[in-house]
Amino acid sequence: MPVLPASAWPTPPEGVASDRLTWAETVPGGRYTSKVLARGTRIRLRDIDGAACANLLLYRADAPWERINVADTVKVPWQAYIGAGHPLLSDAGRVLATVVADTSGRHDALCGTTNIAANTAKYGAGAVHSASPAGRELFTLAAAKHGLEPRDLPASVSFFHGVRVESDGALTSIGGAAAGAYVELLLHLPLIVLIANTAHPLDPAPEFSTSALEVLAWSAAENLDSLPSADPEHHRAVLNTDDAWGALNPGVALNPGVALNPGKDS
Repeated sequence: MPVLPASAWPTPPEGVASDRLTWAETVPGGRYTSKVLARGTRIRLRDIDGAACANLLLYRADAPWERINVADTVKVPWQAYIGAGHPLLSDAGRVLATVVADTSGRHDALCGTTNIAANTAKYGAGAVHSASPAGRELFTLAAAKHGLEPRDLPASVSFFHGVRVESDGALTSIGGAAAGAYVELLLHLPLIVLIANTAHPLDPAPEFSTSALEVLAWSAAENLDSLPSADPEHHRAVLNTDDAWGALNPGVALNPGVALNPGKDS
C-alpha cells in the first residue's frame, strides 16, 4: 500500500527533501505496483531483507506502444549485465531510463519473469492470488490499470537476483546481494512503471520466499543535465530521446551533450 502523500514517508533518501517525494511504497513478496511518473524522476528500489526480486516493465506514458526492449537494452551498450550507467532502451531507439546507482550488482536482463505453468510446477500454484504468484500474472493486473492488455507485456528486466552466462551458454543463478541493497533509475521520458515483486525464474529456493521491496521516487530533473555515457550508440539513443521530448515541449532545455555529425545515421 503506498504512503499518501508520499512526503509523509518517514525516511527519505539522504539529501532528498521529503516534499520532493512522489512515490513511497513497500511492496510485499508476491505483489505488484504501478505508477505514472514524470521525466526527470529518480526511482530507488531497495531490497529490504535480501530476498526481493523487482521485475520491471516501462512504457512511455504518452505513447504506451513504445516500451522497454530488453534485446536493445543489452545490445546497444554491448553489455548483458545491468549495472550503474546502463540504459534501459525502448523498441524505438530511445532511452526510457538509466541505472544511475547500484549497490547490489545482482540483476538480470536475460530470463524475463515467471509464468503460471512454471510456478505451478515448482511451487504448486502460480495464480495471482496464490501464495506463489507468477510475474506475468502480476504484470497482467498491473498493466490493466493503465489500459494495457496481456499482449502488451514484453520481456522484463529484474533487479536483486543475478544471473550469469556460463562458457557453454547455460544460465546460472547467482542469487541476491545483502539486505538493504538498492538500485536507482533516472527516467528520461514520462513513463508508466510496472513492478512485480516475485521470485526469479532461476531462484533455487524450493519454497516461494520473495521478501519485501521498498519503492521511492522523487523529482530529480537536474540529474538529466549530463550525458550518462560517451559510447556513440548510447549517445545516439539519448539524442533520439531528447529529440522526441523537445518536439513535444518546444523551448524546453535539453541535455547539453555534443551532437553527432549532422545527417549521420545511427
